[in-house]
Amino acid sequence: MNDTLVETTYREALRAAIRQAMLEDERVYLMGEDVGDYGGCFAVSLGLLEEFGPERIRDTPLSESAFVGAGIGSAIGGMRPIVEIMTVNFSLLALDQIMNTAASLLHMSGGQFNVPLVIRMTTGGGRQLAAQHSHSLEGWYAHIPGLRILAPATLEDARGMLLTALKDPDPVLIFEHGSLYNMKGVLAADAGAVGIDRAVVRREGTDVTLITYGGTLGTTLEAADLLAADGISAEVIDLRTLRPLDDETFIGSVRRTHRAVVVDEGWRSGSLSAEISARIMEQALYDLDAPVERVCSAEVPLPYPKHLEDAALPQSATIAEAARRTMSPEQG
Repeated sequence: MNDTLVETTYREALRAAIRQAMLEDERVYLMGEDVGDYGGCFAVSLGLLEEFGPERIRDTPLSESAFVGAGIGSAIGGMRPIVEIMTVNFSLLALDQIMNTAASLLHMSGGQFNVPLVIRMTTGGGRQLAAQHSHSLEGWYAHIPGLRILAPATLEDARGMLLTALKDPDPVLIFEHGSLYNMKGVLAADAGAVGIDRAVVRREGTDVTLITYGGTLGTTLEAADLLAADGISAEVIDLRTLRPLDDETFIGSVRRTHRAVVVDEGWRSGSLSAEISARIMEQALYDLDAPVERVCSAEVPLPYPKHLEDAALPQSATIAEAARRTMSPEQG
């Protein structure tokens, strides 16, 4: 194993994963809007067209339904497509293809046809891109049987989740939070595939469990720092995979701390946070010393002005406040 560390960004880690996958397997190709000459809307595919050519880095028309459908067809035909959808909001134009075909075909064919398709898309707010480019809809997709839903929040996961997803015989959706692309850090020079079955404890604690994923991991870790200043020890769980959820890890943490706060950038009603909260109630009700708290986005189309966008999104202070509320029954 190479112990050398290299400085990189989340964006560059994703690009390195795509490049490695294409070098290792000639069936792998990338397609989507502006992934070629332009280098990708978020510069993830910059330089790949020059290295691999237009047959494997394919610019598509502005029709999500068409190019996702083409990806499904080529996956059935033996290829290993990586389909990039510019933002999660635009993925709704391909929802029929994703849900009614990609997610359902194995069942509808009686187990005859797998769809080994990987779809990448940007999700989340915080970048002043207004309502049509900023929502967090991954919880909607986590509702659909037949899909695996990934949310890489670290450089290691950005580098490694794609490589593992490409080995999956069934469709995998990867949600990349737009605020993470510029995130810098160090990564092992030989970093490769990572497991995608388990959540991870990103910070150990004893008083309250903070459960989150993707772009709100950093915000949640900041909240844990605020709580530590008050003498409250918060454990932070990064879900990583949103379908199937790793109940064992977050339920185990709640059984140790006896309190839970779920942080989800999606809207509160019918959200992923609601599902996690229900599972905690079902499996660990008698371990709780306080009701489960949820911190979600305000139930409005995400505003453009920065002060309103900030007010609508989960912030470290509101997460810490929710955690303090879970402590109040004991303190009272």
